Amino acid sequence: MSVLRVRNLSKAFGGVHAVENVSFEVGEGEFLALIGPNGAGKSTCFNMINGQLLPDHGDIEFAGRSIVGLKPRDVWRLGVGRTFQVAAGSMTVAENVQIALVSHHAEIFRFTGALPARHRERAVELLDQVGMATFARRACKELAYGDVKRVELAIALANEPRLLLMDEPTAGMAPRERNELIALVKRLVVERGISVLFTEHSMDVVFAYADRIIVLARGAVIADGDAAAIRDNVQVQQVYLGTGRTYKPYGEARP
Repeated sequence: MSVLRVRNLSKAFGGVHAVENVSFEVGEGEFLALIGPNGAGKSTCFNMINGQLLPDHGDIEFAGRSIVGLKPRDVWRLGVGRTFQVAAGSMTVAENVQIALVSHHAEIFRFTGALPARHRERAVELLDQVGMATFARRACKELAYGDVKRVELAIALANEPRLLLMDEPTAGMAPRERNELIALVKRLVVERGISVLFTEHSMDVVFAYADRIIVLARGAVIADGDAAAIRDNVQVQQVYLGTGRTYKPYGEARP
């Protein structure tokens, strides 16, 4: 069963086709990587799924309903989480998660009480799950970069998402930190049955943890398969080696 269906999704900026007739599905509990060179259209796809951009053409269906035209906050409330946001540096680690919990419970507009007690216990539980409970009282601005990414994961999980979007979650991290973070995400989402769609430039991470991999090039899907199939795909090798000149969309007949 698919939690997300993307059908013939297209988006152009002026004369540049950032995404062109992209179609794919994300299954329940699937850990799916969307990869490709810079400018392939990955972030544009994410922004359309998340409601930040309106597609020129195509449909996005989440949990059986079209979400095209919905605002990001409405997509979020349906159960689509995203970890691109930066945790507020002036607040404590726990307060960042508490704010997400307040929003999840639709209390954000009627909330007038003191924040320190609001959903504090649940916030600490989520921080414990990502290994950050001991930092609950510390300001986010004092954290190392890798620890901030863990807090952002706790913030995303506060919404109890069915689908989690992760756009370059390990960018700027050392190899050990990258693997530790993705291993943590994989464990947590498997435990909860959450589907994940993520982009990532580290192929070591992608091949080690993704259940399935979709490759974009110049806005089109050129390959879809498991790690072995993607690793051996000649066209994918050309894209990443920079030797390719033309890219045929996945499924199009080849000579």
